This record gives sequence, C-alpha cells and structure tokens, in this order.
Amino acid sequence: MASHSDTLVVFFGATAGANGGKLGSDEREIILLVWQIVDLHEKKVGKLQRRFVKPDTLELTEQCKEETGITLEELCKAEPLDRTLQQFQQYVSSELKALGRSSYTLCVTGPLIIRQALHPESSKKNLALPDCFYSFVDLRSEFNKCCPNAGPVKDLTLDSMLQYMGSPSLAEQTVGVCEVKKMVVIILHLLSDPYNCKFTSFLMVNYKFESGACSKTEAVDNETVIRARGLPWQSSDQDIARFFKGLNIAKGGVALCLNAQGRRNGEALVRFVSPEHRDLALERHKHHMGSRYIEVYKATGEEFLKIAGGTSNEVAQFLSKENQVIIRMRGLPFTATPEDVLGFLGPDSPVTDGDEGLLFVRYPDGRPTGDAFVLFACEEYAQNALKKHKHILGKRYIELFRSTAAEVQQVLNRYVSAPLISTLPPPMVPVPVLATPPFLPASSTRDCVRLRGLPYSATIEDILEFMAEHTVDIKPHGVHMVLNQQGRPSGDAFIQMKAADRAFMVAQKCHKKMMKDRYVEVFQCSAEEMSFVLMGGTLNRSGLSPPPCKLPCLSPPTYAAFPATAAALLPATEAALYQPPLLAAPRAAPPPTPASTPALAYYSPQHHAQLYMNMNMNYTAYYPSPPVSPSTVGYFAAPPGALAAAVATQAPAPVLSQPGGALVRMQGLPYNTGVKEILSFFQGYQLQPDAVLVLYGLSGQRSGEALVTFPSAEAARRAVAERANQSLSGHPIRLACCD
Repeated sequence: MASHSDTLVVFFGATAGANGGKLGSDEREIILLVWQIVDLHEKKVGKLQRRFVKPDTLELTEQCKEETGITLEELCKAEPLDRTLQQFQQYVSSELKALGRSSYTLCVTGPLIIRQALHPESSKKNLALPDCFYSFVDLRSEFNKCCPNAGPVKDLTLDSMLQYMGSPSLAEQTVGVCEVKKMVVIILHLLSDPYNCKFTSFLMVNYKFESGACSKTEAVDNETVIRARGLPWQSSDQDIARFFKGLNIAKGGVALCLNAQGRRNGEALVRFVSPEHRDLALERHKHHMGSRYIEVYKATGEEFLKIAGGTSNEVAQFLSKENQVIIRMRGLPFTATPEDVLGFLGPDSPVTDGDEGLLFVRYPDGRPTGDAFVLFACEEYAQNALKKHKHILGKRYIELFRSTAAEVQQVLNRYVSAPLISTLPPPMVPVPVLATPPFLPASSTRDCVRLRGLPYSATIEDILEFMAEHTVDIKPHGVHMVLNQQGRPSGDAFIQMKAADRAFMVAQKCHKKMMKDRYVEVFQCSAEEMSFVLMGGTLNRSGLSPPPCKLPCLSPPTYAAFPATAAALLPATEAALYQPPLLAAPRAAPPPTPASTPALAYYSPQHHAQLYMNMNMNYTAYYPSPPVSPSTVGYFAAPPGALAAAVATQAPAPVLSQPGGALVRMQGLPYNTGVKEILSFFQGYQLQPDAVLVLYGLSGQRSGEALVTFPSAEAARRAVAERANQSLSGHPIRLACCD
C-alpha cells in the first residue's frame, strides 16, 4: 500500500467457540465480521457493516451462544468466509472512493482476530488473503503511547480505556457492534488534542517463511522457542510455517529433529521473532495439521542451537545462496560422484551452480554416508527432482524429500562431530571392539520374548509403553533392539523377562497389539533361541533355522550373573572379554595395574567362565551389532590400534591366535574390506578365514583395522616386511607385529 495515513478500518471478529482473550485457541471457525471506516484527516466515520460468516461445520459452543447471541439459523443464511472477505473489500473500496482516500489500515483491539483466527483459517482453507490483512494497528498500543499511565498494554480493555478517558459506557448490546463503536470513540479521542495520534505503529504478518543458516555462536532467547510434536514425517519447514500462519518465525527458525538413525522423528523446534509470538504459538497446542493434532510445548534456545546451529564453513558456504529449495537424497551408492548425481537428476531439474549445489555428507574419516543435499533455484526444479523418488542409481533406489537449512546443519553435526546415536553416554574407558557377537547364557528356559514387525521409528520408550503393566517383569537392561547390516532398525527386538510364565503372559496379551500404525507379533522364546537369531538364524513358530554358517563342535560355555562391584582383571585363562554393545550393565574400571597389564573397562564374571568364540564364522556378514537399552547401557569407542593389539595379546589363546601363532595388526583398511580381501592381500601365506578378525567401531561400522594370526612369529615378521604400505583398493596398509 502506498500510505497508511488516510483511513483506519476498525475491525472485529468472533468465532464459533472461545472469544475474547482466548479467541482462536480452540481452532473454531469465524462466524462474524464487523467493520467501520474512520477518516483520519476529516475525523469522519463511515457506515458500520456487520456480516455473519457461514462456517464449514455448523456447530456453536454453549459459551459462544451465550456471549454472542448468534443462532445457527442466522449462520445458515450467511456467505462462507471467502465471499464475506470479497464483500469486505468491495464495501471498503467504494467508501474510500467516496471519501477521496486511497489507502487504509486495519485497526483491532489485540492481534488475536488477525493472527490467531483469520490467518490460520485462511491457510487451512487455501484462501489468499488481501494485502490489508498483513499489516494492522493495535489500538491498545496506540493508546498506551498516548496515555502511558493507563497501564500496560496487555491489561488494557475497551472499557478500561473509555473509563480512563472519562467517556460514558455505551448501551449497545449487539455483539460486534458494541465493540466497534467503542473503538471508534477511542480513536476519535486520540485524534483530538492534546494527543493528535498519528497511528503509525504498524504490526506486520510475514508473507512467507524465510529459510537460512544459524550459527552455534548466535544468541537465541529462551522465550522465543517452542517444540512441536506429532508432525507428519514428510513435513517441511514451509509446512510448519503454514501451521503457525499469522505468527512471525525468525529467519531459518524451523529446525526439524532427527532420530538416532538420522530420520525425522515428528518433532521440530521453532524460533519466533519475539516472546509475544511464542506465547501465541503455545495457544495452538493440539491444533491440527491435516488429520493430525500437533502438540506445542516450550523449549529453550540451547535446544534450538543444538539442532539448528552449525560451525562448518562448508555448510555455511553451501547455505549462503539465497532463496534456494533444498532436497535431501538418501541411500546413494558410496561410490557415487557429483556427475552421477547430476546425471540421475537429469536436465529437468538442474542443480544450482552444478557441483557447488551438491553437499555430500561424510563420516569424520571421509567415508561417504550415502546422504547428500541438493540446491535448486526454484520450486519447479525441485518438484521435477522429487519425481525421481525411489528411482535407481547404480544398484540402489534413492529417497528424495524436501529438506531445510536446519536439517543440513543437524545431519552434518551428527555425522561429523558425534556418533549417530545421540542418547549414548560419553565413552568411559576404551575396550576392544571385535567382530564377534556377545553370547547370551545358553539357557533353554523360555523366559524371553521376541517382538517382530516394530515400526522402524520405535524406541525403547515405545516398547515399554507397548508392554504396559508387563514392564515390571523385564530384567534390568533386558530390552535389546536389533539393527540390520546398515545399522538401521530391523523391526525386531528381544526382551528378557524375569520368569518363563511372565514371558508367556506377555506373548498371550501383546501378540498383534498395535504400536503406532502397525501390529506387532510377540513370540515366547529362550535365551538360546535369541542367540541363534542374533547370529543370523531365524526363529518362528515351527522352530529354529540355524545361522548361515557352520557352528562349532564345542561344548557350550557356562555363564554366571555379573556382580554389582568391580574386581581386578582376572588372568586370561579365567576371564571372558565381551565386545560392546553388551547384554549387561557396565561396571566401573579396575584400579591401575602394572604396565604389563593395560587397564581396561571390563566385565568380571561371578564364577570363572570359559571364553567361547567361533573362529570358523564370519560374523561380520550376519551380525550387525544390535544396540541394547541405549538409555541405560554404556557404549564404548573403539580403542587405538596399539591398545587393541595389547588387549589381543592378553586374550586367551583360543580367541585370537593359534598355539605358536603370532598376531599382525592392520591399519588403514577401506571401510568395506572383508575377510576375503584381507586373505587376498596376504596371498601366499596359506592363511585360513578363521585367522582374520575384523575390528568394529562404536556405531557398528568397521573401524579400518584388523588382527591377523600367522602360524609363527617368523611368518608374521616376514609378512610385515613384505606387505607393509602396499595398496588395498587404493589405500596404503600399515602393518605391525603385536608381540
């Protein structure tokens, strides 16, 4: 608009539910609009207009009927909101023309009718509001500027303002008419001496949400942030901004939260421009986005920065391009190049600045994660790219969906600076991470249950809620989530119960019970059967299918419960070392020991247990290292190579070396190196597959190290001398004897 100084349009509205200070909080539709023009120069008043609005749902609350006196019969004869707004524009334009004026500004008592009722309802009904509804004057603020002694803005009412001016109260009782007439009296009073108010403090409603990057060093007011829960997983930042339409979100102020597997978890942190807008956002608690209701809670600036803040210059440069649409790609082949991605997207969806519009997400060591972000100059190009969702690149299908600047920061922060599972406590003392699964007590007692068909987003807390009153019968740290070979949830979990009858009751009462939108199968099983499944076998109602490997012909080991207190590290012949993740709670580290025995985090058995490992199995192919009760069980990072070697040399002979054998440590292996590649690297040394032990890192990924057992120390030294620094898949390999 050219000017805001010609006229004011005094504006009032009511809804089919709560009105007054709670207007718009119950998501009810507008049923009444009243307006009247005031000429600011001539101090003339136009004709008062009152219009009923027909809602989509013809229903009035008892409170609304009592306060407004409006009946359903009156609403049935009315026009819908879009037609009423057209009539509003026509009447105002014709009156302005008659007065010889060219522009106008809405004047309201409090922002609720504009921010909490008109904009949200128009957004849900896909109505395009005229420009006049994006700028307005709050009569209370103007009155406070002229009469600061009348009290704070939030406490001002029409009656209190009239009383302060000494004006008599109006006898008009018709809802809407009474309020508008009071507002006109106050405006005319403020236009007169000694105030001569100009009505120039305009409040704005953002036309659209602006994306942008946020730095971790930026100051974020705790009173401006909320957490929204229950969002559809495919929601974008624009969808969330649309849910909060009418309220001004700060630039880049929508941060979609990711779960432990890097997928959206239905939550977002939203930062508003002021505490006033945040407080209005809290009033939209349990309002609907489509068919889902959204929960809205207070959050802190620290939480927002943890999700949306970034420090990477690469990300900052990537996000520095203005007005770009961001698309996230998941599941890319690890060998994919920028040229492959550009070719996959095709000429219909050109990437902004070519290669510079691509950002590949990598682990700290430079390995690709399979994720990438892509910039597009306009919505059309982005839509063309989204049509390639689940198309094939190489031998993999690629997922594409809308993303945000905050999600770019969050994904990069997750991969670059921390393990993917964010709920894990910090590392304590390093322990060796071996490619062998932890063994469970070989008991045939059916005191466990298996949950199959879990939602991939299911957490430990979801499982506990699913089991309801049966959670009291779960053993401590007895919930074990199973991951697939990519480290993602497999939909399976095992739970150790206190007794077999408790497991039977759970299987009977919870079988095919719903969790979120899926039914879950619950089977009773034993710890022995659980071990079979964790080693790659299958478990069903008809019995067990063995793992796809040859089981050892050894007598099963015996195991005992772990004590609550720590003890000294036992001799190699009396102790059992377990790799994390473990199916027991970690104990405190032992006191410092002599240099010959490195101090490590360990698990001390109550009775001496025979260490049992199957050296004829390649567990790396069948056991993807399922985590267990991540909120209560400690996880440990992979140790330095020297420490791993030191531990390996302390282990019992059956574990890592054959009688008379010698160990060689390999470092710098490519992330996808397996036993076959290592055997080929040492071709000519007559090694067997059971001589190779691949070491794994914290997240279940291979650590780039391995231990190889040679038949003699002489053979080990010769292998180190001949093969050190030779290339394996383009990577120079470092070798060292462990003796």
